[in-house]
Amino acid sequence: MKKILLILLPILGFAQSEKNPCETLATINTIIQNKHYKPKPVDDSLSVYVYDSFLKNIDEDNRLFTELEIDKLKQHKLQIDNYLLENNCTFLTEFYTLYNKSILRYKTIVENIKSEPFAFKSSETIEFSMNTFPYAKDEEELKKLYKKRILFQVLREISESSTNKDSIVANFSSISELSKDKIFESYLCKYSSLQMSEIEFNSKFFSVFCSYFDPHTMYLSESDKSDFFSSVSANNLSFGLNVSVNEKDEIIVDEIIPGSSAYYTEKVTAGDQVLKVKYKDEEYVIACSSISKVEAIFNSTEYKNVDFTLRKKSGEIYTVSLTKKLLKNYENKVYSYILEKDNKRAGYIRIPSFYGKFENGKTNVSEDVAKEVYKLNADGIDGLIIDLENNGGGSMEEALKLTGSFIDSGPIAVMNDKNGKKKTVKDPIKGSIYFGPMVVLINGFSASASEFFTNTMQDYNRAIIIGNQSHGKATMQTVVPLTSDRNPKEFIKITIEEFYRITGKSNQSIGITPDVEIPTLFDKQMPRENENLTALKNKSFKSKLRYNSFFNRYNSDVITKSKKRVSSDKMLQSISELNSKIDQVYQYDLAPILLEFNAVYEEVTKMNSLWKELKDVSLKVYPIEVKRNSIDIAYQQFDDYLKSSNIEKIKAIKNNLHIIEAVNIINDFKSK
Repeated sequence: MKKILLILLPILGFAQSEKNPCETLATINTIIQNKHYKPKPVDDSLSVYVYDSFLKNIDEDNRLFTELEIDKLKQHKLQIDNYLLENNCTFLTEFYTLYNKSILRYKTIVENIKSEPFAFKSSETIEFSMNTFPYAKDEEELKKLYKKRILFQVLREISESSTNKDSIVANFSSISELSKDKIFESYLCKYSSLQMSEIEFNSKFFSVFCSYFDPHTMYLSESDKSDFFSSVSANNLSFGLNVSVNEKDEIIVDEIIPGSSAYYTEKVTAGDQVLKVKYKDEEYVIACSSISKVEAIFNSTEYKNVDFTLRKKSGEIYTVSLTKKLLKNYENKVYSYILEKDNKRAGYIRIPSFYGKFENGKTNVSEDVAKEVYKLNADGIDGLIIDLENNGGGSMEEALKLTGSFIDSGPIAVMNDKNGKKKTVKDPIKGSIYFGPMVVLINGFSASASEFFTNTMQDYNRAIIIGNQSHGKATMQTVVPLTSDRNPKEFIKITIEEFYRITGKSNQSIGITPDVEIPTLFDKQMPRENENLTALKNKSFKSKLRYNSFFNRYNSDVITKSKKRVSSDKMLQSISELNSKIDQVYQYDLAPILLEFNAVYEEVTKMNSLWKELKDVSLKVYPIEVKRNSIDIAYQQFDDYLKSSNIEKIKAIKNNLHIIEAVNIINDFKSK
């Protein structure tokens, strides 16, 4: 999931007298009604949205509750607004009791299926749909549905055990038993991940309630708040483990950060698998824990001393006690390279997020980008590429400073508050840190602060924008405590303003259209603002702002040349063709699959063939020279971690066709 953005303003919280969930909801609603950019009345519309959304949140594919139970819960569908006014939240207890009953039933059904004779084939079929299936009528129908799902998962596990079908058939008996045991283990593990305390359950409801007002207003626990701020900081409390999830949903250690607790154990190495973590008396088996809990342990300041149990590739299992220390977040920090092609040099700056000096932060984006520009200028570049792909935003204050660093002077944006009062935001930094040709890269994950910066670069004709339609988030949030305590434990992130372009237009819900659109894998699967039911609508106003855009008589020619190059590129054509195949998988219902080995193997083979095509395209290396700037070479030569990190970053650049086209555009400018 991508980072969410904020703007910090000094707003006072409201006192909360007790832990009655209705008291918390009332406090949240009071803050929203007083401070939200576009508050909505608490009425039947809210009740229907919250009821439907909460059920989807706790039972996403309608496979926990039965039709009879849902009929019982429907009595609350139009009443939630009334419950709030009456300070009566007993309905939440009813939901929670029924939820616990449903997940216990899930576990019991799976255990019963496991204890029964298992047939590895059936004359029935299984269907997959983009639409939600209806609830099962009763427990008997639920069991039938679970049996079909489990059989399909087992047959798929068998099919993926080898690319040699004859080998699978020859060893079917042993492979099938191992596959069956693995799938049942994962299904029973899910019970642990479904379990929630009543506090966690209510927190989910609070967040759903907040989302009625817009997708970015949400309830935050102290741990959530800590996690949120760590995502927009270049310095974080960390155990020193950079991890990722592999294709088997296992958490694997990718890197050990020098100077960290993990580093000084001299035991943990890249490639080790994290099996479980223990915090105080609570132990979490990774395979059975919810991803949100695992993320909280790694990211939240709440979990400072944790025991990790890991397994090496050799099979050795060991446990280490790790303590979080304040470390640089290398993955979130700005970095730069020099890209050489056809005897020309383009400077490349990657901005992962618009981080600032929040809580543990020691540095910010605007200062770090200025340093990288200085380094690149010292090596004599012909143009500059700013990469904002997958940058979900961060500090709007930093976005403002960075934007001002690339124009001479003038208005940057127009802020609109809840009272309709518009305020022109002007360049806070006179002059520019760079005057040469520029290209900005964006995609569907480029949001908020990224769009704020890109808007101005496009409106001022300061840079050519390439890539894909951006996310479409033009709102700003602040974090507000729910109580006035010295150390509040609950917060709400609330939308307080919307920003407009200096032209009077807005990218809210529609995103920014690049000057040159370039195909990218999974573009239509990237979540965008307009997919949210409660997203604010796009609006515009007649702007009378005056500003001096950059004059570059070659811009039009360079854009035309780039579009022609993109349309004729064979690799980009193949990406468009692959996207059509991907869209068929994600946007349309698949044909029913017979629950027997040959049919499932055929489907698995077909899908694996598609994923292989995708992998081959995504890992293709393009001919370009990637070098560190002279200053980085000097101070990084004795840092093994940064040397290793450079290898991966350089590889990512050489795999990215958008960056290659950005270099081509810089070269076109230089050739004029």
